[in-house]
Amino acid sequence: QQVPKDAVRVEEMVNFFKYTYPQPKNEHPFSINTEVSDSPWNKNNKILKIGLQGKNIPTNDLPASNLVFLIDVSGSMSDMNKLPLLKQSLKILVNELRAKDKVAIVVYAGAAGMVLPPTSGDEKKTIIDALDKLESGGSTAGGAGIELAYKTAAENFIKGGNNRVILATDGDFNVGSSSNSDMEKLIEEKRKTGVFLTCLGYGMGNYKDSKMEILADKGNGNYAYIDNIQEANRFLGKEFKGSMFAIAKDVKIQIEFNPKQVQAYRLIGYENRKLRPEDFKNDAIDAGELGSNHTVTALYEIIPAGVKSDYLAEQPDALKYTKTETDSNNYSSELATIKFRYKKPDGEKSIEMVQVIENKSVALDKASDDMKFSSAVAWFGLKLRDSKLIADKSAEEIVKLAKQGNSNDGEGYKAEFIRLVETSKQYN
Repeated sequence: QQVPKDAVRVEEMVNFFKYTYPQPKNEHPFSINTEVSDSPWNKNNKILKIGLQGKNIPTNDLPASNLVFLIDVSGSMSDMNKLPLLKQSLKILVNELRAKDKVAIVVYAGAAGMVLPPTSGDEKKTIIDALDKLESGGSTAGGAGIELAYKTAAENFIKGGNNRVILATDGDFNVGSSSNSDMEKLIEEKRKTGVFLTCLGYGMGNYKDSKMEILADKGNGNYAYIDNIQEANRFLGKEFKGSMFAIAKDVKIQIEFNPKQVQAYRLIGYENRKLRPEDFKNDAIDAGELGSNHTVTALYEIIPAGVKSDYLAEQPDALKYTKTETDSNNYSSELATIKFRYKKPDGEKSIEMVQVIENKSVALDKASDDMKFSSAVAWFGLKLRDSKLIADKSAEEIVKLAKQGNSNDGEGYKAEFIRLVETSKQYN
């Protein structure tokens, strides 16, 4: 069936896939990798790819975890792809736990209650038995559940550890007067406790995940939509470290393009995560988290200086007060400067990293596989969103580019993406 365009988040599509970036070599918890090539959908434009690679911390060296599963057992959770799938998937996560980790289980429906007090990760049978006993019924009262889950996490807080509430729901819950703003306030308040939040969405049909996204964005958190056991395996098993262990929080990117090289640019996707420039240095503003061995990829589309473009308004006449004399330092070899700020997981003060991007572009056929594949995914996402900013909407060309960039695909997800694009041709 055709995809509703508002359901498409291009940045999440791009970041679903694995890219090969090198491990960090300095004291920072991630490496920064940049590449510039041609835009596949607007021939005169360029794409800048920025890839962050989180440091891979061996599982045994990861800090102890204090996890609280907060599980929605209301009547709406009875479908096979909700509570039954939720139980199966949380068992995958329980399998990853060590003796020094502990898990508590809180449920909510009508009222909130503790089903399992904090239990060591080596008592897997006890934890799994408690999960197996869960049944659905009753109306949803999410607020009380969230309060109890955070209270439990705070009472068992591990200093320097991984303290996290894992909320699993079909997204249909009420907090306070059920308005989103009450929920935002509650979660922003809880963020100060140092407890992170992971939201798992189950069986959400038309994927009404705005609440989930708000929760994850306002808390120090992340979220995933789990619609089958393979997806559970990926997020809670294979990518357990990236999903569950933050190595940096409030990661912010600020980019300044050199106007001598760039007349316009846009960040592709991330509509809900844009910060105002004045928020960049404000340590009270929450931003994204980065997990162990986690990668984040952002793509910018650039209209180079001197290129005529239908996407730009006519250039205004030169203003009286703009500097026109040639600057003695014209930075002609620089395309942009990126600044990153991040905090350590238990830190309050930001650390800044600065990197200059050279004004060097490679032709798309000579670009890395990651560049080709991530551009193809973004291209398809923009096509699904019916973007007015892409000139070429050919599914054949998207498939061709994705095939050229398809490598490092042990899980087969990239091949599946290519099949999806081929299937979509009937909607062209």
